[in-house]
Amino acid sequence: MKLNIRLRTYVAAIFGLIIIGLTCLVSIVISHQASGMLKKEIGGTLSATAYQMADKLDYFMWSRLAELDVISELEVIKNQENLPETSRILNEVQSNIPSFSWIGLTNQEGTVVAATNNILHGVDISKRPVYKEALSGTFIGDVHDAVLLAKLLPNKTGEPLQFVDISKPIINQDGQLVGVLASHLSWEWSKQVHDEIITPLKDEVKDAEVFIVSKQDNTVLLGPKKMVGTSLQTDSVAKAQKGETNWMIEKWSDGKDYVTGYSLGDGYLNYKGLGWVSVVRIPVEKAFTPVKDLQTFIVKIGFVSSSIFAMIGWYLTGFVTRPLQQISQSANLIRSGRKADIPSYKGIKDLEILSSSLKELVESLIQTVSELGKMEELANHDKLTGLENRTALEAYTKVITDKAKSSGKAISILYMDLDGFKQINDTYGHDIGDMLLQAVANRMQSSTKEIKGDIRFFRLGGDEFLAIYTPSIEDSIPATSFSANLILSKLNKPFCLDGKDMSVGCSIGGAIWPLDDHDLFTVMRYADEALYASKRLGKNKFIFKSSL
Repeated sequence: MKLNIRLRTYVAAIFGLIIIGLTCLVSIVISHQASGMLKKEIGGTLSATAYQMADKLDYFMWSRLAELDVISELEVIKNQENLPETSRILNEVQSNIPSFSWIGLTNQEGTVVAATNNILHGVDISKRPVYKEALSGTFIGDVHDAVLLAKLLPNKTGEPLQFVDISKPIINQDGQLVGVLASHLSWEWSKQVHDEIITPLKDEVKDAEVFIVSKQDNTVLLGPKKMVGTSLQTDSVAKAQKGETNWMIEKWSDGKDYVTGYSLGDGYLNYKGLGWVSVVRIPVEKAFTPVKDLQTFIVKIGFVSSSIFAMIGWYLTGFVTRPLQQISQSANLIRSGRKADIPSYKGIKDLEILSSSLKELVESLIQTVSELGKMEELANHDKLTGLENRTALEAYTKVITDKAKSSGKAISILYMDLDGFKQINDTYGHDIGDMLLQAVANRMQSSTKEIKGDIRFFRLGGDEFLAIYTPSIEDSIPATSFSANLILSKLNKPFCLDGKDMSVGCSIGGAIWPLDDHDLFTVMRYADEALYASKRLGKNKFIFKSSL
């Protein structure tokens, strides 16, 4: 009897150790794989957020520069003969674009002759950089504290006012300098851009802190209040200033480790940029909480599983040690990474239960790995529309060029942006807006039945979409034009959502690899430029980059 008890104890102990070893091995593999995937996803989200922040800032500055370009070409600005009308125009511009804190027009000597709300009217600003630097061409100055305007402009926050300067020389028809069109942009708009980027991603980047760093002495222009105005010397900033967009884990000056995404604002179209670096950081312990939770869950599953099977081993008798050895051998093969089947036994109920339970455990763990693969698949798709997202686009562009070269195909890039979507969103609410985006995605997908060749659609964010189409090189121009106009015709048909009829347009810009360029990313940029040309030329139309 004592021998029987000792044998059962021995069998239970050995069996438990085998199961624990097998479970731990598979758990470690799954945990490592899942942790790596989640860490890349979190870091990629921070990197993408930093890029979007930098891109939005540059786009905003480009827009303001373009607006001043238009104003500077007005005859009433150039001849300075109707200064009341000039002041009215400047006030109208400020009223519609509040980020202009002040706009003024000077005469040749630098005296302000017209300005918004008559602020600084008659004041000599010839010694200020906003005038002096503009004498040699368009001037864009980095963020600085207010000097002349500090006490003249309203300040609800009570914090020191800061501006970004944009100024242009005014040249008459004879090519002579007649004055300078100067403006101060309130730095408060950067916080609006921050909120536009962070708010939609509050779940993904919870507890994130965003920094905008100047090229001059790496000064923090936007960030936590206590760090604004200080110099930020980190590896992430140094790498971003070299043009790299990525993420890393680094130790900051407070001694804490942060997951840090970074990107450089290198300008937009004719705006060359001020070299601002966008940095997004989250403390490591907060960023990787989902990773730790997943690891803990896997460990618990392994512990519970091993405990259950150790109890089963207690009830086995001595004559089952041989089958147990066979099962142990199979388990060791699986643990070493080789393929093996757990043997099945008939006639002995306990052995039947043991062998079948082991099989189910292995199948369950394999299924867990499969489900993790599905999680990765979900990470590559937009939750709202089901279309592939930026992450999937990045992966796709890495392989499509080689694939196109080997098959003799062209790569057509179609950048798409809805016209009138904001008005519908503001009028009917975000729920209807989301329904409209889903309906637009469905119509885009339905066009694949009528398009010859492979076409894939991606949602880049908001009401921006992108399509990659691979027609033959010989037929690429007419095939791309047909595809774009087919999409336009489908999207131009009215939508009926929640009992309401509504319509939107779509501006599309296109470019073709290798016809427009042999670099795919350059071709994508060309398509983006064509999209904005379509917007400028009346919207709701398709324009090739080559036609500009």
